[in-house]
Amino acid sequence: MTGTGSRLLVIACGALAREINAWRRSHSTCHVDLQCLDAALHNQPEKIPDAVEALIRQNQPHYDALFVAYGDCGTGGRLDTVLARWKVERLPGAHCYSAYATEEVFAQLAEGEPGSFYLTDFLVRHFNRLVIEGLKLDRYPELKSQLFAHYRRVVYLAQTDDAALRGAATEAAAQLDLPLEIVTTGLGDVANTLDVQVLYLASQTGLAHAAH
Repeated sequence: MTGTGSRLLVIACGALAREINAWRRSHSTCHVDLQCLDAALHNQPEKIPDAVEALIRQNQPHYDALFVAYGDCGTGGRLDTVLARWKVERLPGAHCYSAYATEEVFAQLAEGEPGSFYLTDFLVRHFNRLVIEGLKLDRYPELKSQLFAHYRRVVYLAQTDDAALRGAATEAAAQLDLPLEIVTTGLGDVANTLDVQVLYLASQTGLAHAAH
């Protein structure tokens, strides 16, 4: 690559922007840039691979490494096909829920109650826009009984210990007529995987300098 210094670009879903920026602030000695795609792409997951590839193509010549902060996110493996072509890695797992919770914890939650509707800090903040308005429940409240007929609980995977967000999550669960369970995850594998990317890049850069 033709980048100068140890420069990492993270291409991320906009739903992870706040959390990744928090991680970046705690790693201020690293040169990590962030570019986000609109979180609304989750409503059209078939568009995610092409959108990610466009940013990879545009930015790869200018960075030492790229990393994609998406799970598969409903692309049915198409995102992995794109990433394999460019030799770029992504977050582990199928979606951000398992990345935040870690795959092991998420598997336990899913096995314990398959009918779980998951929230993150982002989804709690934007619940009315993305869930109530996004699913048109504000206009057609009768749809709630159809769309959520098989759900038995709401699980809030909390990235932060925020009383206001816990209150908003409680209200969100009440709007869906479901009980709420809160699991504090922090950044989970999102932070862990980014830490690995930075350490690997630093080691590769060090080896390159030593070779010269």
